[in-house]
Amino acid sequence: MSVAAEELQSEEKEAKGWGQRWKSTREAFANVGGAIQLVWQAHPTATLAMAVVTVAFALLPAASAWAAKLIVDTIVNSLSAKTPVSEGLSAVLPWLLLEFGLITLTTVLSQLRTLLDHLINARLAHSVQNQIMAKALTLDLHYFENAKFYDKMQNAQREVNWRPVSIVNSSFLMVQDVITLVSLGVLLTAFGPIVALLLFGAAVPSFIAQMRYSKLYFRLLTWHSPDFRRKSYWESLLTLDSSMKEIKLFGLGNPLLGRYNRLFNEFYREDAALAKRKTIIATLWGIFATAGYYGAYGWVVYRTLEGAITLGDLTLYLAVLRQGQGSFTGLFHSLGEIYEGSLFMSNLFGFLKLKPQTEAKHQASRPVPEKFQTGFEFRNVSFRYPDREDWAIRNLNLHIAPGEKLALVGANGAGKTTLVKLLTRLYETTEGQILLDGVDLREYDTAELRERIGVIFQDFVRYQATARENIGFGQISALEDEGRIVEAAKRGGADAVMDDLPQKYDTLLGKWFDNGHDLSGGEWQKMALSRAFMRNGNLLVLDEPTSALDAEREYEIFQRFRELTEGKMALLISHRFSTVRMADRIAVLENGQIIELGTHQELLKLGGTYAHLFNLQAEGYR
Repeated sequence: MSVAAEELQSEEKEAKGWGQRWKSTREAFANVGGAIQLVWQAHPTATLAMAVVTVAFALLPAASAWAAKLIVDTIVNSLSAKTPVSEGLSAVLPWLLLEFGLITLTTVLSQLRTLLDHLINARLAHSVQNQIMAKALTLDLHYFENAKFYDKMQNAQREVNWRPVSIVNSSFLMVQDVITLVSLGVLLTAFGPIVALLLFGAAVPSFIAQMRYSKLYFRLLTWHSPDFRRKSYWESLLTLDSSMKEIKLFGLGNPLLGRYNRLFNEFYREDAALAKRKTIIATLWGIFATAGYYGAYGWVVYRTLEGAITLGDLTLYLAVLRQGQGSFTGLFHSLGEIYEGSLFMSNLFGFLKLKPQTEAKHQASRPVPEKFQTGFEFRNVSFRYPDREDWAIRNLNLHIAPGEKLALVGANGAGKTTLVKLLTRLYETTEGQILLDGVDLREYDTAELRERIGVIFQDFVRYQATARENIGFGQISALEDEGRIVEAAKRGGADAVMDDLPQKYDTLLGKWFDNGHDLSGGEWQKMALSRAFMRNGNLLVLDEPTSALDAEREYEIFQRFRELTEGKMALLISHRFSTVRMADRIAVLENGQIIELGTHQELLKLGGTYAHLFNLQAEGYR
């Protein structure tokens, strides 16, 4: 049995006080207002129209029942008075036309409700997903490096495309049923409250059972969020071009497909078991509700046989009973649907309440200097990732002067890329501060600061877009600047790639879409390098910029390294010591600390870690 199943059974056995149950239910229903607001934002006109249709629908049952009574009573009276057929038909015709009009109106309103529901759903899916993506854009990088965040985001996305509409529809239906019951109650008043009590009492247990199983189903889905993400991961591995080569060569297809199916079957077993129990309980309470209805039905028949009510009244009350039971059942069903939908909406609203730490702490607006005077300074900087106890950076002090070319070397995990993330404010320092021209980075406008920095990370993005966009995305505001894109392509080496593309800069890259043209790893890296050169920034950060380039192209780029970074600060991360030796200074990192700092020649003379690693690498080329 899975952990989720054990927790589910434990939850079912847990005895909570009525106070806690009421608090939990109240918190769930508190999301109804937010759901209605989401639907209103998606399509105000359709939402308002839906409200009007609901009120009209609510009044139709009582009107139809009254019309049926008038038809039957008119017919009975005509037969009793032995009225000629033509006169009797003339007398009943207005009521027949009234009932025809009511039924026609019901059909029209039903189709209109379907149309409105479609229009709202179409906009809502986009509106909610847009809000989720917009929120994600505001969050700090550390959220996206945390598995629990992805569980939270998946829970937020699950079913919210339709849950708000379901809540609003159920709310409208609940209002409709209340209005219907009030109107039917007026007709039922003369007959006595016992019938209403039978109908109401028979519907309550089914409602309580529905709420209980809605909560259990919500928790089952929530607990299985990691499994759903893992299943999606196996699905992506088995369907994307980036992984298919290894999948086939290593024979991973069927084993991974087996894992995918095992995850599905585990959830399916628990879901099916819960659904079966819910069905059994719902069936039993449904039979109980039906018994209540026929008890009331028998009472009306008895009163008719006694002569206490007319056949028209019998017709009226039977219609009222039928509509009343349906309205009572519908009312509690709508409440249950609202409760279940509200549980799922709590995931969305919880996600939308997440706060970015960097921007939340510092709403800075100081403009970034056009030209840096003293450069960047790391002053006693320490940093550890939110979910880690160990330090990624510890008591680091470093100064990067304007125009200086600094290389960072060290083993994987030494803190090189973390240092870059702190410099670009993708992360907030845990201790210490980073200064630019003597001012704390947190005092500057973050967006403007990033505008001044061009970066190519080792795990750069391969955009399934045109070659022009792959380069131009480096400075989105200059996407239409042809000259700037061409110049960036020349500096990053992508100009040679363009010569082999069928539509040159307008060629669609990648294989995800029709007519896409895939590139080699080295060609993709040239595109990413050119994208970094789109920025007319003060600092250029190159994280393993030539790892996928051939030796000749790498040599060509670094022979021009000074030219390409003329007038700019450059921060270079590389494991190739033939590359880093071109920097003005080299910083050797180990366990988040700088253990050596100097020029290539100075570090060789020092005979420390850098000299040892350089000689090891050089030995491999002899």
